[in-house]
Amino acid sequence: MDLSNLKPALGSIKKEKKRLGRGQGSGKGGTSTKGHKGAKSRSGYSSKRGFEGGQMPIQRTSPKYGFRNINRVEYKAVNLKVIEKLATNHKLNSIDPEILYNYGIIPKNCPIKILGVGELTKKVEIKAHAFSNTAIKAIENAQGTVVKL
Repeated sequence: MDLSNLKPALGSIKKEKKRLGRGQGSGKGGTSTKGHKGAKSRSGYSSKRGFEGGQMPIQRTSPKYGFRNINRVEYKAVNLKVIEKLATNHKLNSIDPEILYNYGIIPKNCPIKILGVGELTKKVEIKAHAFSNTAIKAIENAQGTVVKL
């Protein structure tokens, strides 16, 4: 060990923040690294979102297209294989949105639609907001009942 490889302990020396605009001796006086004049050098500057320095912004040059229906009902899809698994594992005879929420299959207060992917072997009463045609056939083939909410 010699004087050439001595270092202060980690965390003992904190780097101070640069003090802008505190005279020429600081090296950051005068313009405070903001250049000369212009809106960006002044306090309170903020630009609009998408502002491109006076050039026509890209959101105004690109064409609008498409349509979003505000009355659309977005259903959460639940397949028959999920219902079959739930009914056999937990010995359930009826399934409704509250049960599906309790077992973490759907979020709360969400309209659900039962889809016909998978097989249903157990007789189950299913309550939901919508059903696909294949799901209705599969439920009725297994002597189950369909209840639309």
